[in-house]
Amino acid sequence: MEAMKRRTIIFGGAGLAAIGTTAWLAWQSTSRRAPAANRAVGMPGSALRKAEPNPRALYEATLPDLTGRPVALERLLGRPVVANFWATWCAPCVEEMPHLEALSKSFSNIQFVGIGIDTASNIAQFVTKVPVSYPLYVAGHAGIAMVRELGNAASGLPFTVLLDAEGRIFDTILGQVSPEDLSARIDRLVAKSKT
Repeated sequence: MEAMKRRTIIFGGAGLAAIGTTAWLAWQSTSRRAPAANRAVGMPGSALRKAEPNPRALYEATLPDLTGRPVALERLLGRPVVANFWATWCAPCVEEMPHLEALSKSFSNIQFVGIGIDTASNIAQFVTKVPVSYPLYVAGHAGIAMVRELGNAASGLPFTVLLDAEGRIFDTILGQVSPEDLSARIDRLVAKSKT
């Protein structure tokens, strides 16, 4: 009987050690592969495999506005653009919306647009609580392919793209924007547009 208890304790301890070791190795493996959430996509040392950005993915798209009317986004060409990809279910996206709204009013020479990776009804309900004056378009889940083409290999949200008046990508931000940081980036975009 004593030998059986000892054997049970040894096997139980060995089993728990094996489970613990496996869990630790799995955690280590996934931690190394996980991308940094709030890092600009183009930053050196990024854990993300940078895709070649394709701004045509934005300008060749036709997306419905909140009334369901299709809008060709090529109409954005000719003026600098801040395109923010977001969703109502994304907490950092929701938190940054008032900042984007304020910045859109501060930079009247920049066209802000919001592209929702969400449904029209969710977005319409959201703007009754958090008013947004700049145009909002509905991409749904198909918008994930667009963010990948724009250089966001992780497909994370929120994702903000700054484009010059000629439709070239000037800068990208993966993760929640800081109002001060985004304002400084827009200032650089405006300065570049004047040269």
